[in-house]
This record gives sequence, C-alpha cells and structure tokens, in this order.
Amino acid sequence: MFISSAFAQTVPAAAEGGMQSSLMSMLPLVLMFVVLYFVMIRPQMKRQKEARALIEALAKGDEVVTAGGMLGKISKLGETYLTVELGAGVEAQIQRSAVVQVLPKGTIK
Repeated sequence: MFISSAFAQTVPAAAEGGMQSSLMSMLPLVLMFVVLYFVMIRPQMKRQKEARALIEALAKGDEVVTAGGMLGKISKLGETYLTVELGAGVEAQIQRSAVVQVLPKGTIK
C-alpha cells in the first residue's frame, strides 16, 4: 500500500566510462604536482647546489660574509671549520656552512 516497487537501474558501460572518469579526476592532482615541482622543488635544489659549490670553493684569503652578518678574511681552512680574521688580531672559528657569500677581493679594508 505505502511501499512502491523498486526497480533496478541499468549500469552504464563501466569499462570505458569508469576508466576515463578516474583519469580525468586524477588530472588536477598530477597538474598540481608538476606545478609544485617547477615552482618550488627545482629552484630549491638549484640553490642548494650553488651553496654547496660555494662552500667547497672556499680558499685561504677569501673575504666572506657569515650567516651572522660578520665580514672577515679566511685565515685557516679545515674540513668542517674555518678561521676568519674579523679585524686586526681578532679571529673567530666558524663552520663552513655559516658562510653565505664570498665578497670580491679588496672589499674589506
């Protein structure tokens, strides 16, 4: 009396339509990853490579800027540490990774 008859719906062709719709739903995710790679990941890897090359190329007598903002001339080099002459008779031992920039010769007077 109050219950109507239930009819089964026909199932669309799932082999072609289901596969295509799932690929289309994955497309925005794939595009977001590609954009993320070219906007964030790739430039960061390039900066890390340049910083590594800068640290490996340090030599005695180079004028450098440290991460703390101090300017000085390299007086001794070690594997992980280097000694920077900050002024007349003032030397500080810092990590190689603390060097952020190499200045042109004659910048510090």
